[in-house]
Amino acid sequence: MEINNAFLKRILNYFVRGLILVAPLYFTILIIWMGVEAMDNILPISIPISNNRSVYLPGLGMLIILTGIILLGFFFSTVVPQSFFKFTESILRRIPLVSLIFYSIKDLISAFVGEKKKFNQPVLVTINRESDIKKLGFITQTDLSHLHIKDYIAVYMPHSYAFSGELFIVPIENVTLLNASSTDIMKMIISGGVSVKELNGQTPE
Repeated sequence: MEINNAFLKRILNYFVRGLILVAPLYFTILIIWMGVEAMDNILPISIPISNNRSVYLPGLGMLIILTGIILLGFFFSTVVPQSFFKFTESILRRIPLVSLIFYSIKDLISAFVGEKKKFNQPVLVTINRESDIKKLGFITQTDLSHLHIKDYIAVYMPHSYAFSGELFIVPIENVTLLNASSTDIMKMIISGGVSVKELNGQTPE
């Protein structure tokens, strides 16, 4: 009986090790594949090989879209004057629904990949001073004067195991800057604390 239990434990151990190796790889490939398919559906391309047959090449539509985006970025960065952008944005700002959708998406993308990144300063926020409960987040706005709010900053706190989060307006004295990589902090939050690295904190000025 003890031999059988030892054998089962060893098999279970091998299964867990294999699962740890295979599961992240599987879901990584699955997510990437779903992204490729989603972009391919925007521009589906099939190459005809005969009168009644055609071949679908995965990723070709995505490659064309990415190439087009790069060429547009190059064109509008080198050929089109900045005054044209300002003129166009001034028109878009006057259209209520279009302005809301356009600038919300633009600001969200710029927060991750633009020159004005917002998720580059991780912080530790004291939520409850009595119990000393804290949460991790990222500073998105340090100046809230346009809302007539002083001595407060905006901190975005992502949810674990989700592509969502909440925006909090917190007092500056409750916020501690973290001397750590934004990527490492984001991994820690998304993983529910499983991915952990040593964090060094300091009080913001």
